[in-house]
Amino acid sequence: MHLCFACYVVSEPASCISIHPFLFQSWFMISLFDGANLKDLPIKKNMDLLAVSLGDLASRSVNFIINKCSKPPAVAVEDNLQRALLRAQVIVVEAMGRNITNQAMLLQLNMLSNAMHQSQYVLDAFRYQQHNEEDTKDQAVSCSSSLSKVNNAKHICFSSKGAHVSKELREALDNLRSMILDANELVMFLTRYPRLYRQPYSTHLQLTNCMFGRQMEAQMLINFLLGPEPHGAEELEVLPIVGPKYIGKSTLVAHACKDERVCGHFSKILFFGIHDFTDDATFREGCATNLENCMSNSNKDRRLLVVVEIDADLSEEALNRLYCASKQYVPSGSKIILTSQFGNIIRFGTTQALTLKHLSHEAYWYFLKTLAFEGTDPEMHPRLMQLAMEIAMTQRRSLNGANIIGRLLRDNFDVQFWSKVLAFWRGSTRRICRFGEHPCDPLDQNKHAYLGRMAAQTEDVVVLHRQQRSSEEDVPKIRMEDVVYGSIKLHGKVDALLWKSRIPPYYSYIYTCEIRKVKTTGFKRKRPMESRMKP
Repeated sequence: MHLCFACYVVSEPASCISIHPFLFQSWFMISLFDGANLKDLPIKKNMDLLAVSLGDLASRSVNFIINKCSKPPAVAVEDNLQRALLRAQVIVVEAMGRNITNQAMLLQLNMLSNAMHQSQYVLDAFRYQQHNEEDTKDQAVSCSSSLSKVNNAKHICFSSKGAHVSKELREALDNLRSMILDANELVMFLTRYPRLYRQPYSTHLQLTNCMFGRQMEAQMLINFLLGPEPHGAEELEVLPIVGPKYIGKSTLVAHACKDERVCGHFSKILFFGIHDFTDDATFREGCATNLENCMSNSNKDRRLLVVVEIDADLSEEALNRLYCASKQYVPSGSKIILTSQFGNIIRFGTTQALTLKHLSHEAYWYFLKTLAFEGTDPEMHPRLMQLAMEIAMTQRRSLNGANIIGRLLRDNFDVQFWSKVLAFWRGSTRRICRFGEHPCDPLDQNKHAYLGRMAAQTEDVVVLHRQQRSSEEDVPKIRMEDVVYGSIKLHGKVDALLWKSRIPPYYSYIYTCEIRKVKTTGFKRKRPMESRMKP
């Protein structure tokens, strides 16, 4: 028995011995009763001591196997996931303040950030599930029988969903731990990269004064601008940036152009906006004229950065002429950035294009929660946490939308108001089930969007047009929150400020709206069957 147990201990990993020291203690106790020691003690006492030792060893071994094989409770997994999230957040926040030039490290950091957002969403959903079940039980006692049936159905729905919560918690914990473990080398090399700026003192300021979710793309853009010319000095380097309207392409470019290293690397940065060019001849003439006017004699032999924002769906010929004009007028060693919502500009790139997409649902929730609760601990307000999570499910996951909803909830930190906002958006998003689109989706096709008014159910807000204005232009005093959620009296058409950006290029986004009365369709009630059958 002594030899068998010794072999078992040796075959176990070193971490097992360090975590469970009773294995070594039990082996040491048995080693005391080897052949020489047993001869020096009476037989009865030998057997008693041996039985006690073996019993203790068996008990400890069984407990060890049970603890090792059994799954930890959901509460323990929740605590472990919370600690892992804190560690991941430390790594991500520290890396955001560093000038990382290694592309592989940027990709790994982006993967860690995505895993952190996903794990935070799973954790919040688990806590929301617990609070929702408690509310459902309370409501089932106090409400009427008809309402209780609805709540019970809702409870069954959440219960069936909650059956997988523990599994999702463990999977999120395992995934995040694996990502943190893989980031060990990243953490070691972080200190070798210089800091970009002084770290902000709160997560709220950090998210509102930077491009949330675009750190990897921003650093890749800066690396492209500051990097060498791999195709030779005679070949122009072109980087296409593609993404939907108002997703942040101009903001991304402005962020890079504001960098001191980029400003010092190029003698001048030129911006061109190509909008409503329907005629190719007019387009070609306009591009050539603008480029020629901007190229003064002093800039002919100096490096330039040319940023071209293309809003129209240009033909292949027009794009080819734009590229040829750039090569003709732009000095060698210069670089070009093309931004558009259309993917046909990708083929002009000399490097891999940057494609901007909407935030994932998990990242959007992380951003919205930080804005809505600001410096308040969300765990201290479980009911508000539940409402905010349901409100997030009704949104389009745009940064502008998150800023608006986050500011609205933060300024009205009240359960009753948040409940009204949720009820309003639930009614508005019924359009998704009917027509397969969000109420604001028609704006992407330059169509009218129909929204309601939370305080005036007899009125509709029709968004006719949206635009962006520079920081030098005047903006309307009426905010979009006042139009949709407020009780101010409005008539006819009105311009409302949707959002004013706090980061370059400091655009203001304006909605042109029209207030219309809701059309009510009357109907003639049918008489009961008995009355219709009477002569």
